[in-house]
Amino acid sequence: MLSHLPILQVILPLLGAPACLILARPYLAWVFTLLVSALAFVVSGLLLSQVWQGGEIVYALGGWDAPWGIEYRIDLLNAFLLLIVSGLSTVVLAGARLSVVSEVPVEKQTLFFVAWLLCLAGLLGILATGDAFNVFVFLEISSLSTYTLISLSRQRQALWAAYQYLIVGTIGATFVLIGIGLMYVMTGTLNMADLAQRLPEVADTRTVFAAYAFVIVGVCLKLALFPLHLWLPNAYTYAPSAVTAFLAATATKVAVYLLIRFSFTVFGVDFAAFDIPLHTIFIVLGLVAVFSASTVAIMQCNVKRAIAYSSVAQIGYMIVGLGLGSVVGLQATLLHLFNHALMKGALFMALAAMVLRVGGSTIDDIAGLGKRMPLTALAFVVGGLSLIGVPLTVGFVSKWYLVIAALAQGMWPVAALVVLGSLLAVMYIWRVVEVMYFREAPADAPRGEAPLTMLIPLGLLVLANLYFGIDTRLPVSVTGEAAFVLLGGGQ
Repeated sequence: MLSHLPILQVILPLLGAPACLILARPYLAWVFTLLVSALAFVVSGLLLSQVWQGGEIVYALGGWDAPWGIEYRIDLLNAFLLLIVSGLSTVVLAGARLSVVSEVPVEKQTLFFVAWLLCLAGLLGILATGDAFNVFVFLEISSLSTYTLISLSRQRQALWAAYQYLIVGTIGATFVLIGIGLMYVMTGTLNMADLAQRLPEVADTRTVFAAYAFVIVGVCLKLALFPLHLWLPNAYTYAPSAVTAFLAATATKVAVYLLIRFSFTVFGVDFAAFDIPLHTIFIVLGLVAVFSASTVAIMQCNVKRAIAYSSVAQIGYMIVGLGLGSVVGLQATLLHLFNHALMKGALFMALAAMVLRVGGSTIDDIAGLGKRMPLTALAFVVGGLSLIGVPLTVGFVSKWYLVIAALAQGMWPVAALVVLGSLLAVMYIWRVVEVMYFREAPADAPRGEAPLTMLIPLGLLVLANLYFGIDTRLPVSVTGEAAFVLLGGGQ
């Protein structure tokens, strides 16, 4: 059984989705979805352990070896991401039942969990596969189910948000498909390891350069890199709260993984380095994302929307790390993938609990929440401190590595701007904290803490934000080795 772990990682949620459809009762569908996600988490943990001890795992589907057959290829990078995606899916699902009951019509709740499993299968498939065309297939599976999850909210605005994401996501997927098609025309293969060997022979052709451009732009649409981010705020704001927590912690991370995989593994580190200043473009776009999105977040009256814009800013930090082009810079990006999943999972889970109790997430809705829901408010504060990058939280670790990477290359203005961007995060997080703790709630405002079924998963995420901010051995060692391997021995 252990030899089949790579395919089990994807097959479990993929087959679980139609099986979940048979369950007529939403409660049973939730239990089944949680069980499947937990099993996927166990599988990802075993895969990470195997890769850490024995090196890369190659799994040929149907016994057909690559490049003729499709293979799953698990290395330290995607094993780490598999653990993040399946783990965050499990924790969010554990606390999602009451939130789903509150925000999704009862007749659609079983379909909601079916779409969740399909989305999970798509995300895990993108990470596990070693075939470029399969990347597109799984990208479509995750995207179509994501549009469905967003649209199932009781809010009418969710339909427009899903439609907007559908249009942008379709354009992004089309760009990726065109790029993959152009690579196939030039090399005759779709296997990513085979592509990495054959592309250097034709790297100076316009077709390969166009393929790279199509793939990069398509992936950047998916990961919401400024200025291609306009779909994200509405999608996160109007989706059911559990969906927002899941997507914010996983979907954009998988898109960043694709950017890393195609840039560093398939095309190679030095591709296009002499034709366009790609590293500089990434750094500039990343820093613009940090400041523009953080500034807009400060002005939002809806807390979910403010934290959604902060996701665009945090993606900017990851792109800056990529743009630095060094082992420490790439390590900072990979660390922030992990840390951002934890902090955004905690923040949006806390907001889900608030929405469940008070019925909304505007500034007025959360007035006096520090007294009405003290544990939930405290969880939001810890998540906010981590987002800012306060020491002893996970947010500090990745930003520290990012600053070190910038200073190591003499880019002290970049390091200064990273620190300044964190100060902008103080402003919009403090605005929420001030309203929760220093503004009186209306006399008729609902009172009472979030249910224990939501507080326990939320507490786990909060503790993870603190624990991995203090004991950094696991994420730092895994990301350090992954970055070293991706850059071919280091730069």
